[in-house]
Amino acid sequence: MNKTKIEWAKNPDGKQGYIWNPITGCLNGCEYCYARKLANGRLRSRYLANTNLPDNILPEHWNEGHPNPFYPRFWPERLKELKPDVIAGKEKGIFVCDMSDLFGIGIPEDWTKQVLNYIKAWPEHRFYLLTKQPQNLIKWSPFPDNCWVGVTATDGIAYREAIHHLYRIEAKSKFISFEPLLQPAGVTDLSIGALDWVIIGAQTKPTIIPKYEWVVEIVTACDKAGIPVFLKNNLNTCEISDYPELLDKQGNMRQEMPSA
Repeated sequence: MNKTKIEWAKNPDGKQGYIWNPITGCLNGCEYCYARKLANGRLRSRYLANTNLPDNILPEHWNEGHPNPFYPRFWPERLKELKPDVIAGKEKGIFVCDMSDLFGIGIPEDWTKQVLNYIKAWPEHRFYLLTKQPQNLIKWSPFPDNCWVGVTATDGIAYREAIHHLYRIEAKSKFISFEPLLQPAGVTDLSIGALDWVIIGAQTKPTIIPKYEWVVEIVTACDKAGIPVFLKNNLNTCEISDYPELLDKQGNMRQEMPSA
């Protein structure tokens, strides 16, 4: 478990939080995935050395005849990183599986269950869960109160699917991460009570900044519904000053957190 540079993954005291990867690898197949690039780069040898694979191996395990380092892998020894001498004391915010998707395609339910059981054992800490497969959340609902459950949406279709499934689950805090925001999301009314938080960000490597009109549309809907908004640093270009809706009272980019 290491400190994270992901801006919104904060400890309850507002300081930067942690990442925890008891599972790595993902079969969601997102073209913009930074984790896959890392797995095929500097982490390649380390990941390929781990043979804790799902029982049912899918064709995606092979990449042009070679093992895929970003195929799902379980790291049971990392579960023990959640132990008193590591995380006891001050409350922490922990982003779970930024190198995977806890509820993703090809992830055995037993792996997910083991991770959630460890999370339940540490109610004083906050755990951020983010998925691109919102249809799989319902089988794990209700979630422990220390879970902030989120869905990634890059466009209007993904947004509508995310809202539909988040509305059906029970979690103390639910959020959508529009990162990367690649198309207009068509967000107009968020008053149905399915959301507690919204994150918006750009695509990186290569950098693609969304149109600020798209961002303003989402922020305006959030403001009407009283939902806090966190704009990631990768949106902060010289043009943002032309959009006062995206700035706080001090003139800084809005980076709000829920009160829970």
